Amino acid sequence: MSKAPTLKEKLRRLPDKPGVYLMKDRLGRIIYVGKAKSLKKRVSSYFQRGRIRTLSQPKIRALIDMIEDLDTIEVKSEPEALLLEGKLIKQWRPRYNTDFTDDKRFLLVRIDPTEELPRFRLTRIKKDDRSRYFGPFAHSGLLRKTLAQMRRQFGILLGDGTPERLADGTWRLYDDVRQELYGARTIVTPEDYRRRVEDACTFLEGKSREWLETLRAEMTTAAVNQAFEKAAELRDVVFALEQTLAKTRRFERLDPTRPARDLDALRELGEVLRLPGPPRTMECFDISHISGTFVVASMVHFADGRPDKDHYRRFQIKSFIGNDDFRAMEEVVGRRYRRLAEEGKPFPDLVVIDGGRGQISAALKAFIGLEAMPPPIIGLAKKHETVIFPDERPPLNLPLSSPALNLLQRLRDEAHRFANTYNAKLRSKKIRESVLDDFSGLGPVRRGALLAHFGSMERMRRATVAEIREVEGFGPKLAAELQAFLQREPADDVEASVPAEEQVIEQVIKPADEAAEKPAPES
Repeated sequence: MSKAPTLKEKLRRLPDKPGVYLMKDRLGRIIYVGKAKSLKKRVSSYFQRGRIRTLSQPKIRALIDMIEDLDTIEVKSEPEALLLEGKLIKQWRPRYNTDFTDDKRFLLVRIDPTEELPRFRLTRIKKDDRSRYFGPFAHSGLLRKTLAQMRRQFGILLGDGTPERLADGTWRLYDDVRQELYGARTIVTPEDYRRRVEDACTFLEGKSREWLETLRAEMTTAAVNQAFEKAAELRDVVFALEQTLAKTRRFERLDPTRPARDLDALRELGEVLRLPGPPRTMECFDISHISGTFVVASMVHFADGRPDKDHYRRFQIKSFIGNDDFRAMEEVVGRRYRRLAEEGKPFPDLVVIDGGRGQISAALKAFIGLEAMPPPIIGLAKKHETVIFPDERPPLNLPLSSPALNLLQRLRDEAHRFANTYNAKLRSKKIRESVLDDFSGLGPVRRGALLAHFGSMERMRRATVAEIREVEGFGPKLAAELQAFLQREPADDVEASVPAEEQVIEQVIKPADEAAEKPAPES
């Protein structure tokens, strides 16, 4: 019988991969759970002689003295390690996790409207107060970078800000160095500053919804791969973020001229892009897919700087299968403006493509195929928010505080959100329809005929044998067998066989704002 490996042997075998480690005492009880980007580096650091001598916290020294054994669980990424760590802490409630003062909850952004100059602060605890909260956010690094960008873009204060009140009642937000760095006026009235806060909150809410779609996509992928524990953890984060977005309270609107400011942004955009006038109508295209599957596209329409959801459109890619953003962009742009041309409707004043020169070239190729004169087209490259032109003009980088750039960002982010929403909906439908894969003797032709006839799995489940026989290819015997299969007890059903806490299909990934959004037909 082989001897169990000792603690030293386990330390030598630790992989240089992300994961979670469980420290145990001499009785085999789990006393601490931690996460690591590298299990080898993180866990080994506990047992380095120099580190042990220099430890200043008695509780950490006591923890190390009690460690007699450990287990590790490898995962694919650091965010997954973070989620698994939280699950295991909840499950085992280790003594030293409870005692340590560092809270493992996800970060929130808190803004207190009662402050004369509301600041954007990070917190892990949501209180029942008058503050507005955004989050939770599992990716703290991305959140901190976004807040830093918002400080430059909108001229707001973060938690470390030290504004100075001037004699005339105005405020100096930053010192001279930061003023030049951020490019925003540093001396403002409280009213001017609150308008900045409102704009920044609108931006952060859009980012929150974008991150929410990313989490939904990760959750659905985990469910498809039957990684239900990970899917359930992601579901919890999605639920919390959805609830926060649903309950956030907007600041009182102190600027009655907001529509005029939108028109100012349009005028500036027309000038910097050398357009004949302000682009009163704009359309933006975005492609969304998961590793080349479920490839879809979205088109959103803005009128006078505001979303016009009656004219939103969504597309499934029909001309090919696979991952090719350029071909996908050429197809959907061609389909959109072919239809407008056939219906005698005008093209928009500006077309914005989410991407760079390759995507713009694909869009122009679509107009060549239509033998139509294209409207003004630009690309917005996300890495540096660079405006790309289809002609010889060099790329343009507008100031982050530019109203014209802010308008383009809102347009692009809305297209991204709408594409991800449609992508998640198709994945959810595919998961629900996969129950038919378990019915033997049903090939793709008959399966397609069933779905086309009934429209949904729910209607198919309610169908009688006679109604199933109306579908081409189904005789009395096959119709009866299928009806019996669909009417089985819930315990035998594919979705019902998943534990209740892990059911992350339709009810979870349905967007929080989908009910309020008008349906967009596919072009």
